[in-house]
Amino acid sequence: MTSGRCSILSTVRYVSELSKKRYSTGVYGCRAFHLVDNTPLPIVGRRINKLNYNSTFFLSTSIKMASTSSSTKSSGHSATKKLNRLSLEKSPYLLQHATNPVEWYPWSDEALERARKENKMIFLSVGYSTCHWCHVMEKESFENGEIARIMNENFINIKVDREERPDIDRIYMTFVQAKSGHGGWPMSVFLSPDLTPITGGTYFPPDDKYGLIGFKSLLLEVAKKWTQHKGDIIKSGIHIASRLRDIVECKQGVQKEDGVPTTECALLCVHLLANGYDPKFGGFSSGSRMSGPKFPEPVNFNFLFNIYARSTSAELRKQCLEMCLHTLKKMAHGGIHDHVGQGFSRYSVDGEWHVPHFEKMLYDQAQLIQAYADAYVVTKDAFYSDIVDDIATYVAGDLRHKEGGFYSAEDADSLPEPEASAKREGAFYVWSYDEIKELLDEEIPGHDNVRFCDLICYHFNVKKEGNVKKAQDPHGELTGKNVFIVYDGVEQTAEHFGISVEDTKSYIKEACRILFEERVKRPRPHLDDKIITAWNGLMISGFARAGAAVRNKRYVELATDAAKFVERYLFDKDKGVLLRSCYRGEGDRIMQTSVPIHGFHDDYAFVVKGLLDLYEANFDPHWIELAEQLQDIQDRLFWDTQNGGYFCTIDDSQMILRMKDAHDGAEPSSNSIACSNLLRLASYLERKELKDKAEQLLCAFGKSLTEMPIMFPQLTLALLDYYDATQIFLVGKSDAEDTVEMLNVVRERLVPGRVLVLADPEERDNILFRKNAIVDKLKPENGQATAVVCQHRTCSLHITNPSELASRLDDCRSPDL
Repeated sequence: MTSGRCSILSTVRYVSELSKKRYSTGVYGCRAFHLVDNTPLPIVGRRINKLNYNSTFFLSTSIKMASTSSSTKSSGHSATKKLNRLSLEKSPYLLQHATNPVEWYPWSDEALERARKENKMIFLSVGYSTCHWCHVMEKESFENGEIARIMNENFINIKVDREERPDIDRIYMTFVQAKSGHGGWPMSVFLSPDLTPITGGTYFPPDDKYGLIGFKSLLLEVAKKWTQHKGDIIKSGIHIASRLRDIVECKQGVQKEDGVPTTECALLCVHLLANGYDPKFGGFSSGSRMSGPKFPEPVNFNFLFNIYARSTSAELRKQCLEMCLHTLKKMAHGGIHDHVGQGFSRYSVDGEWHVPHFEKMLYDQAQLIQAYADAYVVTKDAFYSDIVDDIATYVAGDLRHKEGGFYSAEDADSLPEPEASAKREGAFYVWSYDEIKELLDEEIPGHDNVRFCDLICYHFNVKKEGNVKKAQDPHGELTGKNVFIVYDGVEQTAEHFGISVEDTKSYIKEACRILFEERVKRPRPHLDDKIITAWNGLMISGFARAGAAVRNKRYVELATDAAKFVERYLFDKDKGVLLRSCYRGEGDRIMQTSVPIHGFHDDYAFVVKGLLDLYEANFDPHWIELAEQLQDIQDRLFWDTQNGGYFCTIDDSQMILRMKDAHDGAEPSSNSIACSNLLRLASYLERKELKDKAEQLLCAFGKSLTEMPIMFPQLTLALLDYYDATQIFLVGKSDAEDTVEMLNVVRERLVPGRVLVLADPEERDNILFRKNAIVDKLKPENGQATAVVCQHRTCSLHITNPSELASRLDDCRSPDL
């Protein structure tokens, strides 16, 4: 659905101009081809134990269950409701559909066996609980009695939470993207009983409109064709399976003979990012979409900050830094940033970061807190550390379980008032002019005729008629409303009213506090309290790095609590595997499904990164030990022994396409993060075979990196670390004043490819002393904290003077850049 504010087309990284070009022209040496309509693909799904219960349920008492029904005024259902099988699931997304008249199944043996036994087609619907257009399709189609009747009579209907089962989502999304040229959620795919996709798409309106076939018409047409042309449909599946395998191989660009790319990839990546950079509002896009939707994509900041820290070219350093800082400042000023309640929305529907798609995702907060921390380290500007605190406040307050794990997301939609019958996108976040005027009518002390509402309306561009353009709100949900955005800085606001900058900041903060207290009275958006391992790994990194950057011990404690949570609830020590997710039950009790979903590669890669970042924040060697253990497990489960790189799923997953996560987008790819993890662990533990594995991974994606590095900024960063990392070994008591002073020298600057080790000579019984020869031999000189810096394959003499250490680290630049 490309006409809505939550543009499905723009939500998928693979639908960038570059990826579309790759599909149509064969950038990586692939033959150009298109999938035709109604052609199948045989896929065998991962088996889950049969669910032993009847197909219908009845409820006469109130239960806790999220819903998006227009007739539902709260999260509970007090009236008698007929429940489907999804009512026994733990996923908030599946529970949202538990009262639909559709006879939904979760992905299970029971559903698949029934489809085969009755020779019925499967309708597979994939989404997630905070997906706006998933809510729309539920309201329009899945709650429609007539459409539900057609679905139940002709199909076995399966609902999947893409965040629980990214393996299922990834394979069928590949089919949808290859067939239609775009993808997104909700994803709607029709399968034969042997799981061959017949046809598919994303959002469908209930009736024919928007130039799209209506869902009812599509159901009837697919059912008719299945009855009349079943043999022909099944026969073509073998051909399409082969074509999809070609697509997967082309995406990954596996060319083993190409070798490790050169650092020229990094210069090309900077050039491509600069070509798509918006100098007015920041952000990166193609020229044709400069005014269209913008995503933060923090992987770009990671890469550009790294180039800034590495390069010897003053011009290149300036260019990279300006692109980062300007974009981060414009994002913080924009409506994508929640100025009242903190945190960032997923993306903006316009080119000014003004009107967001209002859902808030944990993975965005986790990555952006790192980007703003890096900006603070470089500039020492409190503007950026304030945003670090802003994100931390939101995550710790609204997304954190009391035992330390972090929830997945908050929805974009909510009831505009408690008595409302339908949810609206952004209702919780937007303001009318009259609301602002009424709530902030008090005069500012010492400034006659200047009220708080005047200050806020000027600073945040609040208009009587609302500040949302029709093009940003085609469905009229935000008519007459204002989304706060700052076009000029606080300095301009202060000058306009003749108030000091510090006082202006204070008054804006007080006004936002008043608005916050009013906003909490509104019906809150749905919270997806599923706790996903991979995203918790990213958040551990975020809090660990932010805590070190702004010297806030509380943030490091939050990271530590989350790591302990993952180790306790999401690591099955008996089986030696990570689990994908866990869930919050009654009384905040952590729950697990009857058949836990084992972790995917991103779960391992992101958690290992989080543990390594946590070690460099609190220097507890336990986290290095656990990181090594998880690294060895993922090498066994996911490594491609033939071509290098990591598969997303285990070998016996039964999926016909065993895919690799390659592209860096809204989240970094698991291969990109794993490559850096391998290099870091190789340095910590002197395990040469891990660096060899990183080399094989870079070779596996070598052709892709060389030709289109903009699709792989995080992997390009890992490539630079492969060629030139900086190891810093420090020996001393961790709480001693001289040790802390040396650590502050390290942490107050960006050090490219940094590996930081602190060894306490009085605590030698740990993995670093056992496995790292430098750590084992390094001794404090004259009782002082002592550092050794290794770079360019050479190590420094012992350093005991903080100024000397600073000078040495400032020289850690690459002559190749």
